[in-house]
Amino acid sequence: MSMFASTPQQNLQKSFEAFYEGWLAHHENFLQQLLSVKPDDAEQRTIIKKVLCHYEQFLEEKSNVANGDIFLLFSPPWLSAYERSLLWIGDYKPSLILRLADGAVKNLTAEQRDKMERVRGETKRAEREVSEVMASVQESMASPRMLALIRVVDGEKTEQDSALRGLKEALRNVLERGDALRASTMRNVVEILNPPQTVQLLAATMRFQMRVRTHGLLRDEVGPSR
Repeated sequence: MSMFASTPQQNLQKSFEAFYEGWLAHHENFLQQLLSVKPDDAEQRTIIKKVLCHYEQFLEEKSNVANGDIFLLFSPPWLSAYERSLLWIGDYKPSLILRLADGAVKNLTAEQRDKMERVRGETKRAEREVSEVMASVQESMASPRMLALIRVVDGEKTEQDSALRGLKEALRNVLERGDALRASTMRNVVEILNPPQTVQLLAATMRFQMRVRTHGLLRDEVGPSR
């Protein structure tokens, strides 16, 4: 076999990077559709469904990467350094959805505001729980036993592999919890909003992601400011 042959991890990374570039192209297209959709409930519901499916596709592809190489998702090379600095367990914090809704969604009723506050409180509590689990995983990664396993001799290779499998499984579990919370938070918020308000939220979410990406790529290109 050639010494320059790609490893499974490299192939996985290249495959996801190709998917992500295509996904971002659709992302921009959907944003334009959201910004130009007519004030018609049927049309708005159609584009809302398409955008939510677009995000579901992203989560499915992330899950495939997690099963192949979970470490890629905790420092994704397809993102800029600035984008990576904003990550919380492999993606944005679920509570960001509520913050974007605060600035973008208009004409909330008193009942809607009360429901949004309940979702905000539930999301914050769940974020703390997932963060605590992640902190435990990070502590185990820095434990003397884990550090010692990095320097094992050949006779202890099985134990090293077993410890690594356990670490990967722990990271996959915490990522799944983070992604599940992101998905459920968006679902809960969308259930509270009417179609025009949901369009406002989704447009704000997509615009935020595109602005962060553009800014991050520019910073990577010009280098850190002095």
